[in-house]
Amino acid sequence: MKNKKLYILAILAIAFSSCKKELDEVNINPNAPEVAQPDYLLTGTTKATVDTYWGVTNNMNSSLLFAQQWAKVQYTEEDRFIYSNSSFTALWSTGYAQSIAGFNKIIELGDAQGNANYKGVALVLRSWTFLLLTDAYGDIPYSQAGKIKQFVTPVYDKQKDVYYGILNDLKSAQATLDPAGKAIAGDVIYSNNIASWKKFANSLRLRIALRIADKDLAKAKQVIDEIKAEGGAFLSSNSESAVLKYDVSPQQNPVAASFETRNDYRISKTIVDKLNSLNDPRLPVYASRTENQPQGYVGIPNGSTNSEASAIGLANSSKPGVYFLDAKAPAVIFSYAELLFDRAEAAARGFIAEDAEDLYKQAIRASFLQYNIGGTVVEDYIKQSGVVYSTANYKKSIGEQKWIALFGQGLEAWAEQRRLDYPQLTASVNTVLNGKIPVRFIYPGTEQSLNGQNYKNAVSSQGADLLTTKLWFDAF
Repeated sequence: MKNKKLYILAILAIAFSSCKKELDEVNINPNAPEVAQPDYLLTGTTKATVDTYWGVTNNMNSSLLFAQQWAKVQYTEEDRFIYSNSSFTALWSTGYAQSIAGFNKIIELGDAQGNANYKGVALVLRSWTFLLLTDAYGDIPYSQAGKIKQFVTPVYDKQKDVYYGILNDLKSAQATLDPAGKAIAGDVIYSNNIASWKKFANSLRLRIALRIADKDLAKAKQVIDEIKAEGGAFLSSNSESAVLKYDVSPQQNPVAASFETRNDYRISKTIVDKLNSLNDPRLPVYASRTENQPQGYVGIPNGSTNSEASAIGLANSSKPGVYFLDAKAPAVIFSYAELLFDRAEAAARGFIAEDAEDLYKQAIRASFLQYNIGGTVVEDYIKQSGVVYSTANYKKSIGEQKWIALFGQGLEAWAEQRRLDYPQLTASVNTVLNGKIPVRFIYPGTEQSLNGQNYKNAVSSQGADLLTTKLWFDAF
C-alpha cells in the first residue's frame, strides 16, 4: 500500500513538472529577446531620465520657480511654495526605479558582453542621476541603491559621502571608457562617441569639485589635480555640450508638450529685469513678446497670488521664448558655457593656473553662441560695468552670469544659486516660508511608509524634512 502511494505521488510530480515546463514555454514571447539589449536599454533609460530632469515637476513647477527664471501666471500655489510630501516624487521614483536600475543593468550587460564602453557610459549617467538626487534632497540612498535583491530598504548615505562616491564612480568611468574599444549603440546624447563621454565625465567631476569646495577645499583641489594628472580633457566647444535633442510629437521636448495643453507658466520678472538692465540680447531668446500691444517682454513677479497674476493677465505677460517652446528644442545637461564658468571659478580659487577673467569672458561668449548670437554685440556686452569681471568678488560675477546662462536648466541653476549665493534673490511676501526660498526638495511621503526607519535616520542626521533645511554643500 505504501509503495502504491509513492508511485502515485511520483506520477503526479512528473505530471506537474511537465505542466510547468509547458506553461513556461507558453509564457515566453517569441518576438521579444529574453535578455535585455544594452543599446535599447541605453536609449530608453537616458530619455526617461532626461524627460524627468527637463519636465514639469522637477523643472517648470519647482526649481525654475526657486531660481526665479520662470514664474506662474495661473494656479500659483507652487510659486508661493505651497507643496505637500507628494509634490516631489517624480525625481525620486524615476531616478531610482528607472534610471539607476536601468543604468545598473547596462553596467551588468557591459561586463557580461565584454564591452567596457557600455559600462563606462552607464556609470557616467548613473553618476549624473545620483547628483541630481543629492543636490535636490540631500542625504539619499546611494551605496545600497538599486540592489533590490540585497537591500529592500536601503540606507540613506550622507550627502558628503554621496558626492565622494560619485567622484570615485566618475574616475572609474573615465578610466574604463576607451575610444579604441568596442563600439556601442543607442547613445542619444553623443551618438556613440566615446571620446566625448570621457570629456563629459571629467566635466562632471569638475562640477562636483566646485560643489564641495566651500566645505572641503582640499578634496576639491585633489579632484582637479587628479584630472590634470590623468591628462584628462573637458568639453571644448558648444558642439560638445551634453544635450538630448528632441523631435516632433510624441518625442517632443517636455516643455513644448506642457504648453500644448496648459498655459500656466511665464518668464520671471526677476530675470526680465536683469536682462533689461544689461541690454542682454538673450532676452528675445528667453522670452516671447506679449500678445497684447504694446508687445514687449513682461515677466510675472514670483510668488504672485492668483488674483495678482490674473490682474497682469495671460496676454500681457511673456511666455518662455519660442526657442524653448519648440518641440525639437534640446534639453541641456551640461553646456560648454557652464564648463568655462567652472574653469573660471577653479582659476579664481587657485585650483588651476589659468586666467579667471579670460575664462569668464569666454563663458559669456559661449552662452551667446549657444543661441547663435555673435559679433560686436557680445563684446560690447562684456565691457559693461554690470558685467565686467570682479576679482574681489568672483562669486558675484560668475554667479550672476552663470545664472543667466543656465536659463531653463532649473535644477542646476537652483543648485548653483544656493552654492554661490548669487544672484541674491528675494522671496515674495505672499510665500509661506517666512521670507525664505526653498533650499531642498522634501522626501516623498512614500519613504515614511516603505523605508521608515532609514527615513527617520536621515532626518535625524540631516535635519527636519522641510523645504528650508540647508544641505551639506550649501555652506553660506
